[in-house]
Amino acid sequence: MAKGGADIAALCSQIIKEVQNGVFRPIYLLMGDEPYYPELVCKAIIDNCLQDFEKDFNETIYYGSEITVEQLVTTARRFPMMSERQLVVVKEAQTIKNIEELSIYTSEPLDSTVLVLLFYKAKLDKRYTLYKSIAKNGIVLDSPSIRDYEIVNWIISYYRSRGLQIDPQAAALLGEYAGTELSVIASETEKLLKNLPVGTTSVTVQDIEKNVGISREFSIFELTKELSERNAARALKIADHLGKGAKFAMPMAVSNLYSHFYRILKYQVFLRTNPHPSREEAAAVLGINPYFLREYNTAVRNYSLKSTMEIISMLCEYDYLGKGGDGQSAAPDQLIVELTTKILNS
Repeated sequence: MAKGGADIAALCSQIIKEVQNGVFRPIYLLMGDEPYYPELVCKAIIDNCLQDFEKDFNETIYYGSEITVEQLVTTARRFPMMSERQLVVVKEAQTIKNIEELSIYTSEPLDSTVLVLLFYKAKLDKRYTLYKSIAKNGIVLDSPSIRDYEIVNWIISYYRSRGLQIDPQAAALLGEYAGTELSVIASETEKLLKNLPVGTTSVTVQDIEKNVGISREFSIFELTKELSERNAARALKIADHLGKGAKFAMPMAVSNLYSHFYRILKYQVFLRTNPHPSREEAAAVLGINPYFLREYNTAVRNYSLKSTMEIISMLCEYDYLGKGGDGQSAAPDQLIVELTTKILNS
């Protein structure tokens, strides 16, 4: 996992552990492009802040679009009734009008109020006095989006945190299905665990295929593998099958292929100055799990630097065509097969 992702996961775990132990901050600003961690922390605060009998009078949950700053300040300044604290949560807080004016409260918050500002796929400008006062008097969790090349390591780390091992190929397959939506990965994992035998400690490709409903044989993961090996017959068969799938989206396929060939290009450039790197060094440069390094070693033997650069340029063109550029009306299965053919002939 990238350092930023690891840091956010650690901060998330720290906050959840605190609230489970009854330690609360006056203000929580939960924001970022990736909503998984902010929502996880928000749920933990709601679950642990008050006992059930205290919630009727001391728990208030708003949506940002339905409240003004003045109303929020008035609510936050109330004192709890027959409870040590009150909880005020604002979901989709980025929709509060004139939110900067809330700094009148966050500069001097009440210790008896726990105020949670949950942003959805959005951030508060760090230049605002509001942000600075929350950072001083409360806690800020800023959750960045996970990049596609980080997702396999994130899944492996997530499964490890659940006491499970997952095969890297299974993680790649799950990542292909879910994309970089961490909440989807978590949800699919919950479904998977319900269907696995009690006591299961490792998850295989077969487990993902059976319980998630995606086939490794005809996946973008297998297409990149066959392209790396220049296995024309298999690559074209997979491309044709993918293109005819009900959920196939040409822009997403091109994005995955672009990431793959960009890593090949990066590796080719790296090898020019470091011809004999260790397995760990090479994997770190590519930002991949070392398990997948063999595929890239094969690819750099099968594609010249010039060919790789031409393919990347070609992928940009097909990204445009896949989005309907130039009035493109070709069916998606035709486009992906055509693109695969050109890559193999490069």
